[in-house]
Parts: sequence; structure tokens; C-alpha cells
Amino acid sequence: MCYFELIMDEDLLQRITIDPDICFGKPTIRHMRYPVEMLLDLLSSGMTTDEILTDYPDLEEKDIHACLLLATKLVKVNSISSVLAA
Repeated sequence: MCYFELIMDEDLLQRITIDPDICFGKPTIRHMRYPVEMLLDLLSSGMTTDEILTDYPDLEEKDIHACLLLATKLVKVNSISSVLAA
């Protein structure tokens, strides 16, 4: 990955915020009550970026790109361990 791509990634990830007083501390978009999880669910259900932006006019296309980037970074882990509930 080149330096320019790293800067772009950082700019996008700045749109993802975590605040314990908003959505119970789940990652959201720009301190608004739009959880990243919800946007990923909408995308995975088949909604297009344009449809999401029409339904949620406070959002910007870069917000959706930020959600996808976060999801990509989260699945790029070295190992996954099972956690068993008691």
C-alpha cells in the first residue's frame, strides 16, 4: 500500500466515531446516530449507495466507503479465536 492510499484510508476512517453516549458506544458515522452495522446491513441486503443516500440525506458517499473500509480492516486479522459463553 502506498503512502497516498494510507492517507486516504485515514481520512475515511476519521468519519467513523465511537462515543459511549451515542448508540451505546457502537461505531457510528460522524457522531450521528447511524451505526456502521446498520449501513453494512443495508448494503448486504442489496441496497445501493444511491438508495441509502436517498433514504438518509444526512449521509455522504464517503461515509459508506468508510463503513466498507472499516469492515475490510476488521476482517484482515491474523487469527480468529472461538469464545465460548459461560
